[in-house]
Amino acid sequence: MTGLARIQDLWRRPDAALWYAPLALLLLAASILPGFRNNGTELGGLPSRPFDALAIVAIALQCLPLAARRRWPVICFALVALGFALDQLRGYHTLAGTALPIALISLASLLEHHRRATALAISAAYVPLAVALHRLGPGYPPSEFVTFYLAVALAWAVGVWLRDTRALEAERRNRVAEDTRTAERARIARELHDVVTHHVTAMVVQAEAARYLTAAPDRLDQSLTAVTDTGRRAITDLRHLLDLLNPDHGTEPRTPAAGRLLTLVEQTRRAGQPVEFTEEGTPAESSGSADLVAYRVVQESLTNALKYAHGSRTSVRVRHGEKEITVEVGTDGSGSRTAGLSGSGRGLAGLRERVDVLGGDFSAEKQKDGGFTVRVRIPAGSPS
Repeated sequence: MTGLARIQDLWRRPDAALWYAPLALLLLAASILPGFRNNGTELGGLPSRPFDALAIVAIALQCLPLAARRRWPVICFALVALGFALDQLRGYHTLAGTALPIALISLASLLEHHRRATALAISAAYVPLAVALHRLGPGYPPSEFVTFYLAVALAWAVGVWLRDTRALEAERRNRVAEDTRTAERARIARELHDVVTHHVTAMVVQAEAARYLTAAPDRLDQSLTAVTDTGRRAITDLRHLLDLLNPDHGTEPRTPAAGRLLTLVEQTRRAGQPVEFTEEGTPAESSGSADLVAYRVVQESLTNALKYAHGSRTSVRVRHGEKEITVEVGTDGSGSRTAGLSGSGRGLAGLRERVDVLGGDFSAEKQKDGGFTVRVRIPAGSPS
């Protein structure tokens, strides 16, 4: 954090009043010390006056309100300005005049409403003070009063800049938080789509097939058992997905990618889809999110094969390399429908996003024979 950013952070902290109270007391003590008397702001050239009871009042009005500058910025500035006017009109010229720009910066940075009207009111109040000091003093040229006004305006501009910077930072944080929530909702939606769609599709296909097996009790029992097993796996996967939202997630070992793919292929085969599965190479121990995305690619592709190309010969080829994982899933279009793996597009769009995030390549193409092929290359070791 830079020095300027550090100052802004300290200025905006809710507990800033804790260090403004010591500042007010320090400025009060310094203004009373004999060595610092008549060494403060001098506007109008009035001769310096010895300290009296009114001098203490002027110093207190300028210093003590700073302790409450964050909670009551308007009252703070009004008291400080009153003390400053008394200080200059009486000719005390105390060091406490330093509190005026501090209070003005606080007012400009903390005021929420009627900022323009407040600035005009301050400017209007300065005019009679300048006229009075000009008449009481030795007649300094008006340029001195204009210069002081410009210095005060600069303090106001600094406060406005602090307020705008704070507003922009709050807007940026809100935008980042909203983008994070949106991305997280999209991620959870993709996970739910991948998990629920695959298992429910398999259950629907198996249940439809069971309607025609009433004359074959053995096959009917096998079909219903497959539906039950698929439902249990859906519950298991959903629990795993919900565990991702648990802060303690990650303490349990993960299922090897190869075993999960085989289970996925076997489940699809039991649903009546002929699947040829080929796997080459050995999954890397630290493949990051690559193996999970490869699993989702196979899962979504087999789901679409069940839904849109039921009965078509389907091939799944997975190759684990040192630097990448390649996946190819295709159907030959010989089944009951001809849409192949394309589906409605939502699942494939989600897969494309996953692969793009990891810096991989994704393609989904319809073949001349009516089939469909999905090819994916995912860099191994991609971060989660």
